[in-house]
Amino acid sequence: MSDQNVRNAGFTPSGITGGSLASSLMSHEARASGGGVPSGGATSTLQEMGARGTTHSSGYTSSGISSGSRASSTMSQEATAHGGGVPRGGTTSTVQSI
Repeated sequence: MSDQNVRNAGFTPSGITGGSLASSLMSHEARASGGGVPSGGATSTLQEMGARGTTHSSGYTSSGISSGSRASSTMSQEATAHGGGVPRGGTTSTVQSI
């Protein structure tokens, strides 16, 4: 994943860009969780990366999730919480797709 892809999606150092994929994701995630964006969710994870420009060290790569990385830890926690699989539309799949 590149910093540019994250910024192009609307996750920027100055916040989420209105009308972007990021704002759509934030709205969907907030509705699903009762009005707030959960810490550790896709929106907060991507916004943190966009603000810091740190996608290169996150473990989400074009060839998959890097072993031992933050992405690997997130994927493991999400799979455990969902009975062994990573849910479509969850943090791992959403961040990896961007």
